[in-house]
Amino acid sequence: MAIHQKLQTKLAQKLILTPSLQQAIKLLPMSTLELGEMLTQEMVENPMLEEVPAEDLQASEAAAAAEKAEEPPKEQKTDAWDDQDYEYFFGDYLDDGYRPRAQQEVKELPPIENTLSTSTSLSDHLLWQLSIQTSDDTLREIGTAIVGNLDDDGYLVASVDEIAAMGTWPIASVERALALVQGFDPIGVAARDLQECLSLQVRHLGLEGTPTEKIVTEHLRLLQNHQVPELAKKLGLSVDELKEHIAIIQHLDPKPGSRYNRPASQYVTPDVTVVKVEDQYVVLLNEEGLPQLRISPAYRRLLDKGGDNSEETRAYVKDKFRSALWLIKSVEQRQKTIYKVATSIVNFQRDFLDHGIEHLRPLVLRDVANDIGMHESTVSRVVTNKYMHTPQGVFEMKFFFHSGISSSYGESVSSVTIKQRIRKIIEGEDPRHPLSDSKIVSLLQQEGLVLARRTIAKYREELKIPTSNQRKVLY
Repeated sequence: MAIHQKLQTKLAQKLILTPSLQQAIKLLPMSTLELGEMLTQEMVENPMLEEVPAEDLQASEAAAAAEKAEEPPKEQKTDAWDDQDYEYFFGDYLDDGYRPRAQQEVKELPPIENTLSTSTSLSDHLLWQLSIQTSDDTLREIGTAIVGNLDDDGYLVASVDEIAAMGTWPIASVERALALVQGFDPIGVAARDLQECLSLQVRHLGLEGTPTEKIVTEHLRLLQNHQVPELAKKLGLSVDELKEHIAIIQHLDPKPGSRYNRPASQYVTPDVTVVKVEDQYVVLLNEEGLPQLRISPAYRRLLDKGGDNSEETRAYVKDKFRSALWLIKSVEQRQKTIYKVATSIVNFQRDFLDHGIEHLRPLVLRDVANDIGMHESTVSRVVTNKYMHTPQGVFEMKFFFHSGISSSYGESVSSVTIKQRIRKIIEGEDPRHPLSDSKIVSLLQQEGLVLARRTIAKYREELKIPTSNQRKVLY
């Protein structure tokens, strides 16, 4: 039996992610800050892109209009470049004065030097004290090594032996330097554990030999577990007498270094603002900080006029021209998609915007995707790293998507609303008789919300609320 090779042609349809579509998908999950940085980088790499200066916008628009009116009709060209009808698809973007977004009022910002601030770190604060407390060079070297091995809370994360090995210093010298640093402000710094940290603060208060020091040095575990009766029995004190010593310990600082090593504030710039105009909510996109892009007229003329440009030059300019057009188009598509998703969220969560978190509706990505006629994955990319400013506050766009729990009166209630209800129930309880999870289940059932006890326990833990027994002991 002979085997023959044959060539056959077949027509088939396939889903292919074109480079332009890949670029559009890549832009969707970017925050406004990330998008601004990316556009700035593209302007550096692509000479066909340029930013329209705000002060030159009106003049450029007027000049472009006059030039268009006086420009004679162009002759037909035979260049392969004209095979693509870019004028049809991108006509608006080819205008020299094109500005895709409405010009907003430019406000004068304060000088940058008026917005800068510096704060003293824990390391700087301790090294300053070390420099004025001793003139011994060896102690200063060891003290500097100790300060360099403190964590953000002010605890020493290296042992005495490890520090001694850093500079071949004697153990006794390291212990002397450690005792010196432990006397610095804030008191309790350079401790090796919580017990030593609290002991340093107790001794600084002059409470050596008191029950307060004994609790810290010998019975700290009982105090952490809120075993007040057992602790009073071991110390031979009444509960009322013990409370006075516990009150002193509660005012000690378990993380003395945190006041100097505070995490930097993370400022959120909303991507979308929701404003109520009369009886309707209006969605506004925040495009401040995004460069307003257009095709560079100078480089576009290289394509229109031809001239003595080489084929290599024209090919380069054509490639950059296509890239610039698709980037501008992708940014516009991104903004339109964000606007559609935000508008859909506002329509679904109208009651939340009017009355607050108790009226937050259950919402899933599929609901918004069906509403705007897009895929769930597109909606998921849109709400990633995006924030919405509403009359109820600033929220991440993902905040509005929560599962729902059916109620006896037919409507679903958001899990966020139920957590808020649990918090209010516990805040209003009698501290002497805290409500158990089972009792909270009964109270919610009276409101038409049927939940399992383990669900209540899960939500309570997510809210960082202790159990009823722990709340009773704390009281």
